[in-house]
Amino acid sequence: MGVLKLAPDALKNLFRKPVTTSYPAVPFEYPERSRGHIEITIDECIGCGMCVRCCPCNTLTVDKIAGTWSIDRFDCIACGYCVEKCPKKCLHMIKGYQEPGPEKTRVTYTKSPEVLEAEAKKREELAAKAAAAKAAAEAKKATEQKALDSSAENVTDA
Repeated sequence: MGVLKLAPDALKNLFRKPVTTSYPAVPFEYPERSRGHIEITIDECIGCGMCVRCCPCNTLTVDKIAGTWSIDRFDCIACGYCVEKCPKKCLHMIKGYQEPGPEKTRVTYTKSPEVLEAEAKKREELAAKAAAAKAAAEAKKATEQKALDSSAENVTDA
């Protein structure tokens, strides 16, 4: 009796195309809005650390001076908070998953030497401007102090 109940479904399935795909030959198409893994356009990153502060799993590290950004992909839950919080929008959620490996490793991205050199020049220029502004403020303070001292001498002389 049980075979007769399955016979109509078996006959229908004989003439339909397969529901499954032949995966290695045909790549899997991920559905819309699926979460995969995080990628970065490292040369656009300003190293602000917003992604590090909002990561619930503490999988990200940023070194602004060295120009590196690293992620521990095995601890990342792909929530996408870092992508939302990035002010420069250099983080992206890519469909698909990272390649599996035998060891748990951190993936580190480093900025190109040209970008690192330009950022170092910019830091030096800003430091020089800050030093000049500080010297100008000290000079202004000294002249104001001299003016106060001379006015105080004039008051005591009178």
